[in-house]
Amino acid sequence: MNTQPIDEWRLARRAFLSRAAGGLGYLALATLLNPAHSPAAIPASRGVVNPYHVAPKARRVIWLYMSGGPSHLETFDEKPELAKRHGQPMPESFTKGQPIAQLQGAKLNCFAPQFKFRKFGQSGQNICELFPHIGSVADEICILRAVKTEAINHDPAHTFMNTGTLISGRPSAGSWVLYGLGSETEDLPGFVVLTSLGRAGQAQPISSRQWHSGFLPSRFQGVEFRSRGDAVLYVSNPKGVTLGRQRDVVDAVAALNRIHHEAVDDPEIATRIAQYEMAFRMQTSVPRLLDLSDEPPQIFELYGTKGGDGSFAANCLLARRLAERGVRFIQLYHRDWDMHSAIKRDMQVVAKEVDQACGALIKDLKQRGMLDETLVIWGGEFGRTPMAQGDGRDHHMQGFSMWLAGGGIKRGISYGATDELGYRAVEGVVHVHDLHATMLHLLGIDHQRLTYRYQGRDFRLTDVGGKVVSAILA
Repeated sequence: MNTQPIDEWRLARRAFLSRAAGGLGYLALATLLNPAHSPAAIPASRGVVNPYHVAPKARRVIWLYMSGGPSHLETFDEKPELAKRHGQPMPESFTKGQPIAQLQGAKLNCFAPQFKFRKFGQSGQNICELFPHIGSVADEICILRAVKTEAINHDPAHTFMNTGTLISGRPSAGSWVLYGLGSETEDLPGFVVLTSLGRAGQAQPISSRQWHSGFLPSRFQGVEFRSRGDAVLYVSNPKGVTLGRQRDVVDAVAALNRIHHEAVDDPEIATRIAQYEMAFRMQTSVPRLLDLSDEPPQIFELYGTKGGDGSFAANCLLARRLAERGVRFIQLYHRDWDMHSAIKRDMQVVAKEVDQACGALIKDLKQRGMLDETLVIWGGEFGRTPMAQGDGRDHHMQGFSMWLAGGGIKRGISYGATDELGYRAVEGVVHVHDLHATMLHLLGIDHQRLTYRYQGRDFRLTDVGGKVVSAILA
């Protein structure tokens, strides 16, 4: 029988738990410092979903995010009836009682699609003539024509598309994926964000909290890479500082952080140790990532860029290089789609900025044998109204288009439909929660089982909704 006084026993138990946790932390740190010492039974790349919930079809995600709300009516959803009614009053049966952003109280008139559509590929996908390069991969993509969201203004719509909720501060989709699956690289972040600004002048801000980890540990948040100049600020050593000296600094800081961790047992300290180590590794991995000297001339011609110019095309090339190096979630924002006016003029500008690069990315991934294991997502936070706002279109949440390609997605199909005027999703509706559930499913995750307990509740990316869209799965 244990005769140890109860207070001493409690103290000993706490000390044991603290020391045990510290030992695990040191083991994790040792793994970071020397990956060869990682226990074979626990692959460093895996997250909390181990084993997979379902057989995975994709290993990574590249999300081509058209920030500002691309018009489905000038991209992937031709509406002949809307063209016939151009200039006529929008039927009240469509709009009565519906949320409207900036057209509240205005006279609502039908606004015809501003460009012709063509059939592309053997599948005969109907795509706007402004996008011949995306049309050239029509047999690889699945067009969703009835996507629906729950926010009608930009920031909450970005928040909903990225986090599955209108409440700011929740984890982003990339953070959830990284938390669930971990990373396949030890030299680069597992979640990388790239942004580009177009020339049409229709940009609006995008907040860095769109790729934040929320209440998940901070090591799961996205890291923004700049596509011009230094990809990561301060990753290069100043003159006179060698890698050896920097190694000494990292080791010294890690030692101090371990001492602090032993005293306060704060899990964020372990994250800090890991992030210092990651930053040190990035001092060599990032320059290699950005050195495009190993890319053949035909690749630059395919993408329409030499790289390093801050363009969306350069970011697409960089995304492929990140994917090759094991980055799990790569998100590219192109900020030039907020077309309240001059939509006919500005659609021609942005189409040239993204069309060739999107087609090139699909072709490049396919020729390298990477498309089948990469889920590519294209779309914005919402669509645009069938009603005119001068010579542009207002925000629209009731029905819009996106497309998917790659790992586990049926090729050369269109799924769902909006009504005859392109106002409401009426067939094969894909809610944002459904999109997230399907993405996680293709990565081997049951969206209902990927949870994190916070403030007494189990949270998930799909909140309390979401269903896998099985009709689009190969």
